[in-house]
Amino acid sequence: MVALLVAGLIWAFDRETRALQGQSERILVWSTLASLRTALVLNQLARRVRPDDPGLIEKNPFHLLQNMPPNFAGEMPMRDVYRVPPGSWVFDPVCDCIGYRLLHPQWLEPAQETDTIWFHIGAAKGDFRLSPHADYLWFGKRLD
Repeated sequence: MVALLVAGLIWAFDRETRALQGQSERILVWSTLASLRTALVLNQLARRVRPDDPGLIEKNPFHLLQNMPPNFAGEMPMRDVYRVPPGSWVFDPVCDCIGYRLLHPQWLEPAQETDTIWFHIGAAKGDFRLSPHADYLWFGKRLD
């Protein structure tokens, strides 16, 4: 009886630990997305002030950041994202997309074949935005 109780406690502890790891990954992803969105807005404002400055034209939003994330794996097409380790960001210059390969994909709905979430960099009403490729739910909350 005690062995069953200990086994149950170990299982519950393991599940809660994995959930906590997934939640911390979600926070890190949202933080990076917020940094990228801010960098895109600041770049857009600078381009309005100095429209003839060629140094302000940058497709890869990671290059707009003051500090590149240590887990940025570089530029890569979507089809090759399986080559980067989980927990890495990539930029696909062909589709103007950024992708993140999940460390803990079990918390994402719908499940993705390569365990990667993708965001398109596009302009809506003249403003640059990062739009998710799918209606991702992470821990039951929409990922925008």
